[in-house]
Amino acid sequence: SSSAGLPRALPAPPTPQRFPHGGRAAMTDGPCLSLCSTFDVAVVGAGIVGLASARELVRRHPSLAFAVLEKEKELAHHQSGHNSGVIHSGIYYKPGSLKAKLCVQGAALCYEYCDQKGIPYKRCGKLIVAVEQDEIPRLKALYERGLQNNVQDLKLIGAKEIKAKEPFCRGLMALDSPHTGIVNYKQVAQSYAEDFREAGGTILTDFEVTNMEMAKESSSESEDGLKYPVIVRNSKGEEIYCQHIVTCAGLYSDRLSEISGCSPEPRIVPFRGDYLVLKPEKCYMVKGNIYPVPNPRFPFLGFHFTPRMDGSVWLGPNAVLAFKREGYRLFDFSTGDFLDAVTYRGPSGVRAQALDTDGNLVDDFVFDGGSGDIGSRVLHVRNAPSPAATSSLAIAKMIADEAKRRFEL
Repeated sequence: SSSAGLPRALPAPPTPQRFPHGGRAAMTDGPCLSLCSTFDVAVVGAGIVGLASARELVRRHPSLAFAVLEKEKELAHHQSGHNSGVIHSGIYYKPGSLKAKLCVQGAALCYEYCDQKGIPYKRCGKLIVAVEQDEIPRLKALYERGLQNNVQDLKLIGAKEIKAKEPFCRGLMALDSPHTGIVNYKQVAQSYAEDFREAGGTILTDFEVTNMEMAKESSSESEDGLKYPVIVRNSKGEEIYCQHIVTCAGLYSDRLSEISGCSPEPRIVPFRGDYLVLKPEKCYMVKGNIYPVPNPRFPFLGFHFTPRMDGSVWLGPNAVLAFKREGYRLFDFSTGDFLDAVTYRGPSGVRAQALDTDGNLVDDFVFDGGSGDIGSRVLHVRNAPSPAATSSLAIAKMIADEAKRRFEL
């Protein structure tokens, strides 16, 4: 079949049917999905936040049909698989902010989930180290902020205790966060996906959403009418029908919002972060996470040493503007993304950072929707930078609460 063979306006579609694991078995030989590709809710984006949200939604509403739509051929391919792998404790974030609340909750949920699933992690701790006198007041302010955020067991330590914890680290004073840890977030995300599938959810990979529109009014006199009024179309012309959409599109969250007829603001600015990797014979020099005192002029946490679950140690990342949203190589450049932005070397990651209309970096998580036929049926996760991986299960609970309220699930 072809996309031209699918009527744009359908009489009442059939009752939602669940695809086998992965969803591709329900595909026809041509470019379009079967006419039974109907879902109550479609989640766009199979990063760690999208998968956590889909998992939470299907657990709360097992009688509904859910799909996750992912443009790549694999899950957690971008930010979720290109990060430091740190389970943050919640020190840095403004008291009362969503970041602070969700990070503290999310870290506890992450450790609990990993224990339940047998996912390996290390609660290796973190030192935030002051090396200059003028950093000490900022370090003490961070300590007070962490206490306000209910981060457990924080303490300030001196030079002798720093050396005892990290023999090759020197500093005047440090903030010791013993409950900071490390984990492989791609493994966590894949476990969320397994939970989602086992609960009856469908994951469609290689499904890049390029259009959302309302189906034309049905002339059918059936009792249901047009139950699944939103058409979601991909770059191949394949279509699914759904009632509601949740977007967790990361680097493309502004573009997905625009496609749905909602505001593109805040815009996403991609920052590439490059890492260096310690030589294997030097990894013994770093036991836990070692961070600098953050510079208040910049929105990122600074170069840090991070041990990895595979035994390696990374140093980084820096933060430079990336002129391609998936530009992991040093010279990656996309003319389209550049023009959109203007109107023993280790791996790289690209993080999505939202920018408001005044050019200011948006510091907190942003969740919104829109108005109109499609806008009222969409919930957008617009800005979910670090610590979104740590916070993923807590974010998912909030998204599920909001979806229930907004969509009357």
